[in-house]
Amino acid sequence: MANIITSPVFVVRDNIDTDQIIPAEYLTLVPTKPDEYEKLGSYALIGLPDDAYPVKFVPAGTTKTPYKIVIGGKNFGCGSSREHAPIALGAAGCEAVIAESFARIFFRNSVATGELYPYDANERLCEKINTGDIATLDLDADTLTVNGTTYPLKPLGEVRPVIDAGGVFDYARKTGMLPAQT
Repeated sequence: MANIITSPVFVVRDNIDTDQIIPAEYLTLVPTKPDEYEKLGSYALIGLPDDAYPVKFVPAGTTKTPYKIVIGGKNFGCGSSREHAPIALGAAGCEAVIAESFARIFFRNSVATGELYPYDANERLCEKINTGDIATLDLDADTLTVNGTTYPLKPLGEVRPVIDAGGVFDYARKTGMLPAQT
């Protein structure tokens, strides 16, 4: 992935759980099958309540989102331990989630799958930024710039190379911990 991501953002609030990210009925899709991976992405964040989120993360009739960056509140990705949650977001075209805090398992699954950069915000961005605002995420500077304001983010540290490599298994192969696939 690129070191700079510029995109409109999709803003959610607190306690976005894995059922809202990808409802259980879609867990029969197998992410390792390319057509099912793409279909999984088309259902990303489909479990959000319509009254609170009238704008859809993935527009109807499409499989990709225009939002490469999601801004969340506290406890993003809570609920079950399903790895399908970060995979669905990544399959939809999301590259990063910036939240006030993450459920540990969602954060770990984001790193392990290499689907998303899960950044911790230093302040409550979900109340300062609106869905559709254009943001620039600088992965090297660990900053998010929106509407002329630059917000520092908690650096990803040791997990960044794992995500850059495409996940824990690709990282292990690239660093010689596992033999390369033939």
